[in-house]
Amino acid sequence: MKKLYFLFMLVSPVWGMAQPVLTLKNAIDTTLSNSFDIRIAGNNVEISKVNNSFGVAGGLPTISASVTDNQSVTNVNQKLNSGTEIKKSSANGNTMNSGVTAGMVLFNGFKVFATKERLSLLQKQSELLFNLQVQNSIAAVMAKYYDIVRQKEYLKIMQTSLDVSQKKLDIVTERKNVGMANDADYLQALIDVNTAKQSLKSQELVVQQTKMDLLQLMSRKKYYSYSIDDSIVVDKSIQLNSILAFLTQNPQYLSAEQQIKINEQVVKEVTSLRYPSLKMNTGYNLNRTQSDAGLYLLNQNYGPYAGLTLQIPLYNGNAYKIQKETAVFNLDNSKLQQESLLNLLTAGAVKTYESYNTTLQQLESQQNTIQFSQKLINVVMQRFQVNQATILDVKAAQSSFESTGYQLVNLKFAAKISEIELKRLMYQLGN
Repeated sequence: MKKLYFLFMLVSPVWGMAQPVLTLKNAIDTTLSNSFDIRIAGNNVEISKVNNSFGVAGGLPTISASVTDNQSVTNVNQKLNSGTEIKKSSANGNTMNSGVTAGMVLFNGFKVFATKERLSLLQKQSELLFNLQVQNSIAAVMAKYYDIVRQKEYLKIMQTSLDVSQKKLDIVTERKNVGMANDADYLQALIDVNTAKQSLKSQELVVQQTKMDLLQLMSRKKYYSYSIDDSIVVDKSIQLNSILAFLTQNPQYLSAEQQIKINEQVVKEVTSLRYPSLKMNTGYNLNRTQSDAGLYLLNQNYGPYAGLTLQIPLYNGNAYKIQKETAVFNLDNSKLQQESLLNLLTAGAVKTYESYNTTLQQLESQQNTIQFSQKLINVVMQRFQVNQATILDVKAAQSSFESTGYQLVNLKFAAKISEIELKRLMYQLGN
């Protein structure tokens, strides 16, 4: 706590200066521009776009060139059938092989088309995940933004309580000066003022730290001071049926649907391995061998070639069969995961809506309660001023005011968080 207070005292001169006002729209716009998570998701989209090609799928020709040059020193000892005998030590030799080759798959069980379709689905999935990340980032910024508003509302309640404690101390001091108040009441009033001031300072630090958390969510690399002049206003028009009807269009659900389609293409790719494959080959070769001794002093051949390669899988230890069975299980799992996700989203939506609806109902009665507590503290202070109420009565009224005030702020914040989550599920944040 000492470190936190030292930090607050260090930066308080900066906070005391005129600060620019940060609106929710500005916070969201900055997040959309700077968020590291959004930028990473955007890069993943670009990666999937680059990979989505027939070349990566193996449907385009491949061309390569190679050169091999080997120098050797050998001892030659040869006897030919003509009676000629060749003997030479440390004979130099050179062998060079070079060529350009090209090949293209003509048929491989439609694996190329299955792979290309899988790459297209991966691109769509990355775009859905990008949209999901945008909504998640906006939701996080909105929650933190309204958390700052909540903490500032706490600050107002504490300031009001401090004002009451200060007024109580002033009254007791006047009484003490004329001999109408005892030392116990004076000391208690003094303690209450000091305690309220300390709570106010601590809450100011909480507000500033929450502001720093918001800057972090906005991916701002440097801290700067700002103020937020806003209130928590809850949208009361959200309906449960609209939320449940939209869940199948939620990016997270659609991403799971894309995963099913991706796994279907994987099954096709694995199945194609059991089909014959036909490949066309062509190229141009140059082979040259030179030696200081031996039957051939120079042997050189070059020229183009072309041909077809047919490969028929006969048996490989049932590896392809096992791979297909595994792919089918993965496909079934992705379907189950989608069903589980829909159940999870539905349950979460219902629970959040119930919390949202219940909180709205509590807000109505809590608004009346806070008005009653404000009237109570005014009445008690008036009675205390004419010596018809004790210092304990004032403290009890203060405690009641603070409790009802905090509860009202918390209810507003809880309703707003539920609203943000419900709109996130309906993909309506930032619209």
